Amino acid sequence: MSEPGDREEAKQRGSKPEKPDHGQRVDPKLLELLVCPVSHKPLRYDAEAGELISDAAGLAYPIRDGIPIMLEDEARLLDDTP
Repeated sequence: MSEPGDREEAKQRGSKPEKPDHGQRVDPKLLELLVCPVSHKPLRYDAEAGELISDAAGLAYPIRDGIPIMLEDEARLLDDTP
């Protein structure tokens, strides 16, 4: 377990929490197989945002640790900002 002093030292060294890697790749074969669970239409990959986009349903599904999260409750509306 870390001590409070350890956290302070890490701050002084310039440690920052890791940001999500939006540069992660999705296997093209996997992308060919996946469809939107709402519209049952193909998805397109937005590498910059790290999401799979369903234009038909107006939803963007996140990709976390290289795994597409294909749950409607986890998707954001395309009108929302990422």
